[in-house]
Amino acid sequence: MRLTRLQKILWAAAGVAALAYGALMVFSDRAPVSVAEAVFRPTFSLPDAEGRLRTPADFAGKHLLVFFGFTNCPDVCPTTLAEVAQVMDDLGEEAENVQPLFISVDPERDRRLGLAAFTAAFHPTILGLAGDTEQTRAAAESFKIFFERQDDAAAPDGYTMSHSPALYLIGPDGDWLRQFTFGTPATDILADLQPRL
Repeated sequence: MRLTRLQKILWAAAGVAALAYGALMVFSDRAPVSVAEAVFRPTFSLPDAEGRLRTPADFAGKHLLVFFGFTNCPDVCPTTLAEVAQVMDDLGEEAENVQPLFISVDPERDRRLGLAAFTAAFHPTILGLAGDTEQTRAAAESFKIFFERQDDAAAPDGYTMSHSPALYLIGPDGDWLRQFTFGTPATDILADLQPRL
């Protein structure tokens, strides 16, 4: 059977790739790290409503449920916080091993409107954090989330905030464990969380 020019090129490319991979395995000083082995440890340094600077170290030994949002959010934030509140209620005594955090992506306005009162309206254990622009950006980048201000004449103060809507689960050692997509019901979050406690 005669090979076409394109087939010869493809076979040659496959051979080079196999040789390169073999060399990598022979000459590398350690085995490749799988995605499952890679550690992702997001962080933050943000003040609470009393002005006390909070970091992951303050919650060492606890699982964190972290959500980024803003108090004027019309649907995503209230829905997610209601699910978190239900999870905390359903955990019973195990709730002491979990700390829910609400990180503001609109900190100046949220502090003015009363972030602590907003989070307490959902559940007394939800802690609101609101830093300055630099602190907020650093936390968002660490969690690899997106947010930005968007002009909207129909919204309060003429703007709203677009942001990533996921709920993040962080382990007691600070490792990222998983994220729950928007709309995940409290029962599903609870089913994942309880065996970890």
